[in-house]
Amino acid sequence: MSAIAENLCRVEERIAWAALRAGRRPEEVVLVAATKDRTAREVEEAVRAGVKIVGENRVQEAEAKFPQIGLPFRKHMIGHLQRNKVRKALMLFDAIQSVDSLRLGEEISKRAIQMDRTIEVLVEVNTSGEATKFGVDPEGALDLLGALSELEGISVKGLMTVGPLSEDVGEVRRAFSLLRSLRDEIERELGLSLPVLSMGMSGDFEKAIEEGSTMVRIGTAIFGPRSSGYTSG
Repeated sequence: MSAIAENLCRVEERIAWAALRAGRRPEEVVLVAATKDRTAREVEEAVRAGVKIVGENRVQEAEAKFPQIGLPFRKHMIGHLQRNKVRKALMLFDAIQSVDSLRLGEEISKRAIQMDRTIEVLVEVNTSGEATKFGVDPEGALDLLGALSELEGISVKGLMTVGPLSEDVGEVRRAFSLLRSLRDEIERELGLSLPVLSMGMSGDFEKAIEEGSTMVRIGTAIFGPRSSGYTSG
């Protein structure tokens, strides 16, 4: 068994135990392999080992890598998306997890209609308040969801956040708990079904699952530390 396959087994075990600790079923939590700066060979190895969804941060990197991978998998855009990259993103991805403004949503809607498709999206919320992070402010999430839900060509499935870079466990949990509370509020206010809470990465995914995450985005714990000098091969 390869190192990536062994790591994946360990991650899946940790996901299962975190879910059980929270009184949930392990199958309620979906794993997205975060493949920023990983080679096409590494990604294919992960897919061969059982990864079903790959998450990429950059359109250009996805464009270079995806055609080299000879196995089927679902593709999620998990990084910040610029409006001028939307058309290409819709050609590459099955879902976009990082919608953080109405203008971006409107561009995705326009391009999706042109391509005669409906794409699943998540709204990214900045629950930590860190200036370095993307995402709509929590106070603006309800209005943004309401506006996006009226657009054609997109299907809003839930919310996404990136936890704070902090050693304070309480602070990390608060960010995840806030996203869950926002989701519940928005469902009540707008009458929407938002089943997906994408939160938790290699350093904090167990806490995220305990706070209600239904989707975790994990890179380092599967692939190991990033090496310098990424190439697409």
